[in-house]
Amino acid sequence: MEQITIPSLSSIRNLIEPINWRLQQIEEKLQKLPKMALPSKYYRNHDLKQLFGLSNNTIIKYRENGTLPYTRIGDVYLYEVDEINKILKRNEVKL
Repeated sequence: MEQITIPSLSSIRNLIEPINWRLQQIEEKLQKLPKMALPSKYYRNHDLKQLFGLSNNTIIKYRENGTLPYTRIGDVYLYEVDEINKILKRNEVKL
């Protein structure tokens, strides 16, 4: 039967320190890069149903009548979060 040896704390540190040092270098370089626009976030049908309590039929109706802007990739409908927020803001009722 083979014996299992447990490495010492110092040997583990010797292995991890160069990795940590390299990760810090990478992070510094990434912070110096120009900030790019983040990709748009999208909701899917199930998100709209969960978040806003919409039914499938309502989502379809809103798509068809132009109330709900969307992007379609294959059978997947995507709704840009920023556009949904604009719709919500436009329809906000102030008391």
